[in-house]
Amino acid sequence: MGMTMTQKILAAHAGLKEVKAGQLINCKLDLVLGNDVTTPVAVNEFSKAGFSDVFDNEKIALVMDHFTPNKDIKAATLTKQCREFAGKYSVKNYFDVGDMGIEHALLPEKGLVASGECIIGADSHTCTYGALGAFSTGVGSTDMAAGMATGYAWFKVPSAIKFNLTGKLRKWVSGKDVILHIIGMIGVDGALYKSMEFSGEGLASLSMDDRFSMANMAIEAGAKNGIFEVDELTKAYQKDRVNREYTIYKADEDAVYDEVFDIDLSEIKSTVAFPHLPENTRTIDEVGDVEIDQVVIGSCTNGRFEDLQTAAEILKGRKVSDHVRCIVIPATQKIYLEAMKAGFIEIFINAGCAVSTPTCGPCLGGHMGILAKGERAVATTNRNFVGRMGHPESEVYLASPAIAAASAITGKISDVNEIM
Repeated sequence: MGMTMTQKILAAHAGLKEVKAGQLINCKLDLVLGNDVTTPVAVNEFSKAGFSDVFDNEKIALVMDHFTPNKDIKAATLTKQCREFAGKYSVKNYFDVGDMGIEHALLPEKGLVASGECIIGADSHTCTYGALGAFSTGVGSTDMAAGMATGYAWFKVPSAIKFNLTGKLRKWVSGKDVILHIIGMIGVDGALYKSMEFSGEGLASLSMDDRFSMANMAIEAGAKNGIFEVDELTKAYQKDRVNREYTIYKADEDAVYDEVFDIDLSEIKSTVAFPHLPENTRTIDEVGDVEIDQVVIGSCTNGRFEDLQTAAEILKGRKVSDHVRCIVIPATQKIYLEAMKAGFIEIFINAGCAVSTPTCGPCLGGHMGILAKGERAVATTNRNFVGRMGHPESEVYLASPAIAAASAITGKISDVNEIM
């Protein structure tokens, strides 16, 4: 019986010839990730367990991104604890204000994750790196602590769902729309503890930024991980970033899948997830009249260069609606600088947007854009649970950068074609 991409990676890292769904295995890790919220818990457990050193100071990444720049004394204290731990154990990949970025955009950019690797992170959206053909998944802080000390983590081998992609995306439709469409189709538990594996000729029409966005939201369907078949675009992305050998795994022809879905990308429309679940989707022509108070363009889902480029193209020469606050958050310092050189930052400011240093900020209701009671936001983020961006009686509508930018201009959820 053949294996899926995920199963092959796990087998290799467990030192086994083959693995099967449901099997419990112990895997060697290529990277352990933590942020300013989850790392302090891991550090406490690390100390409590009596560990005296990390397994490899170059295979741990600590990214201060959730509440940074520090929003209050508690955030400052947590970041200080992370900084001191990184200093004590000479953790090479420690990123703080000035050189940090939103973790799931920063790590691929820095070449810290690559095809065929096994990665854990104490953040549920660690599944983002599956865009590179890696196995990456979120874990709890206790598992992070054990991973930092031993370089190993145990897993139950997941079964898989295959998504066979065909066709090409329409203008203004992106990977965000594709993954919202899929989540709307299978539900927030439709891939529970399964691997979502993406392949097919349609991959050719998806940029790396599209793929990162899709893999990022695999967890919103309940998946253990999302993973893309490696192609020439994946290799090209890693060429000047990854300075080590990596392995490409391809699913066997006789790999077993729980389900197979054929997705024609040319048929997907701009899609919006209504409160309070990512599965509560409607295509843009089904939205109706929904007035908004805030727009957030950024996050580990949609804060990359192409996302900002799309927003800038729509906002250029136009103004944000008088009753809307539009916040743009480039995902990394490098993306910020590239956007500045391309003229996007000037476009955003002239349009009436606020442009922030990289931070998760409003996505988790942390800072930089909290909603009051009764307020509505269109966001390019990945979750819209009750109270996710502020008051429990506020609402978050998930959308692509194109829809977010258009909505900022009109003051209501809008199709780009209404203004372009």
